[in-house]
Amino acid sequence: MPRIAGIDIPDRKKVYFALQYVHGIGPKFAADILAEAGIDPEKRANALDEIEVSKINAIIDAGFIVEGALRRQVQQNIQRLKDIRSYRGERHRKGLPSRGQRTRSNARTRKGKKKTVAGKKSVKAK
Repeated sequence: MPRIAGIDIPDRKKVYFALQYVHGIGPKFAADILAEAGIDPEKRANALDEIEVSKINAIIDAGFIVEGALRRQVQQNIQRLKDIRSYRGERHRKGLPSRGQRTRSNARTRKGKKKTVAGKKSVKAK
């Protein structure tokens, strides 16, 4: 199993898809990295030799923030928003959607399981 950016990538997959297992590398960056390294995207990850793996690692180290550093940066950005008490920071703090989605219906992913509130009992008309 080749190690790229400190991650064991699946070796039976094509290298284009295997690179996307690294947090912070999506389809576009995977294609860019392989083009810069001069590696065929159709090649399987287990067919990469040490030179090709080191080329990929060098390109990622030089130009991309991935894995732990990226997760840390995202958390720091969210913490900064909370600290300056911005609207988005308050939404993060309350556990609500922060990008303008509706919350009257839906938003269950952010809000969690329903908490049923006892409603007003209807009075039957005679």
